[in-house]
Amino acid sequence: MSDPVRLAKRVADLAACSRSDAEQYIKNGWVRVDGCLVEDPAQPVSTEEVTLDDEARLEAVEPATVLLHKPVGYDTISGRNPAAALVRPDTRWPEDPSGVRMLERHFHRLTPLVPLDAESSGLMVLTQDGRVWRRLTEDGDEIEQEYVVEVSGEIAPYGLRRLNHGLHYNGRALPPCKVSWQNEVRLRFALKGVQGGQLRDMCAQVGLGVVSIRRLRIGKVSLAKMPVGAWRYLPVGERF
Repeated sequence: MSDPVRLAKRVADLAACSRSDAEQYIKNGWVRVDGCLVEDPAQPVSTEEVTLDDEARLEAVEPATVLLHKPVGYDTISGRNPAAALVRPDTRWPEDPSGVRMLERHFHRLTPLVPLDAESSGLMVLTQDGRVWRRLTEDGDEIEQEYVVEVSGEIAPYGLRRLNHGLHYNGRALPPCKVSWQNEVRLRFALKGVQGGQLRDMCAQVGLGVVSIRRLRIGKVSLAKMPVGAWRYLPVGERF
């Protein structure tokens, strides 16, 4: 039985490449040990079969950004029931159109962004990418979000007009937004700089109770047909 060596050394010998290139191949998910994908260059191997994918490339792997359809009852930024725990290999949307190859490293250090109340569902963003983090934090108040809100009760006179412009929240006047009826029990909101609890308070100010809230879109990125509890990648080139 041969002495164990680092996987990177075995791959370097196998592919006749440098040790650094071998480590890149491994980290990028192109190497299998006895048929199992391994992303750790330091993993010891001895007699195992090591294979390098025929399509292996040395290009850098982009940090991942994940779009999750958060169910009701899960916390986004902080809380006892973090929605981030739902992002697992088995919950990836089978129809994910991104074309991104799933890697084990994509499930580490995902930072949740753009708060969403635990009682609400819909689009949630988690990222490893500093560019996405800056866009959604530093410019967050300038990015329009879209929600569908199921309501109960009878709207007050001129209530729809007031929802569009004329309400206050937390002691300040709210800027104009776009609110329209989707059907007899659902309102569609498109607004910027939304705060926690704001939509429920806006509805209460015009005599409506809130049955449910679902976020459909953040900027140009939408929930589309992704089912509750599933996630997909934000493809390279898609912007908020």
